[in-house]
Amino acid sequence: MSGNFARFAEVGTKIIAVGKNYRDHAGEVGNGLPETPLLFLKPASSYITEGTPIKIPKRCSSLHHEIELGVVIGQKETDISEGSAMNHVAGYVLALDITARDFHSIAKKKGTPWDLAKGFDTSCPVGKFIPKDAVADPHNSELWCKVNGALKQNGNTKDMIFNIPHLISYISQYFTREPNDIILTGTPAGVSVVKAGDVIQGGLAKLVEIK
Repeated sequence: MSGNFARFAEVGTKIIAVGKNYRDHAGEVGNGLPETPLLFLKPASSYITEGTPIKIPKRCSSLHHEIELGVVIGQKETDISEGSAMNHVAGYVLALDITARDFHSIAKKKGTPWDLAKGFDTSCPVGKFIPKDAVADPHNSELWCKVNGALKQNGNTKDMIFNIPHLISYISQYFTREPNDIILTGTPAGVSVVKAGDVIQGGLAKLVEIK
């Protein structure tokens, strides 16, 4: 597997995100547990890198942080098995799925798409590319998020409902993925409101942090 994956946010074409993939978070947002992965897309234009301010969408009154482990795809893939799924992983990234919760709540009630709630400009802050072998166990890694220094989210990837091989295989049945595309694997409980001027920090165990 070759490529300059450090530039995934510049050259990647797709961000495929998974909703309600942690049992505790599914409980706090309601509507029960998913029987299959709940997928949505974020455009590549939603990427921002560390240190870039997040822009609050117009008419949004409730903006939430969601810390996530992102999986960076290393090769083109379509309809692959769970057994071979991890061979397609180039590495990982610490990411935030910034959500306009008021837009999201309205969309869920009306049964309309989540695009405005999840895909607006600056809604996907990401850290630096993490090589695959730098993460000893992506299914047992601490994820945390602080707002203005106060701990808000403190979870572990072992609590995912659908693990990474399952997500990669399932998604590949419907979407062809290209190198540098990413999968956002869901967020643990503790999402909360952020406002103008707040500082968001996140971490993947003691391996990497973003701010």
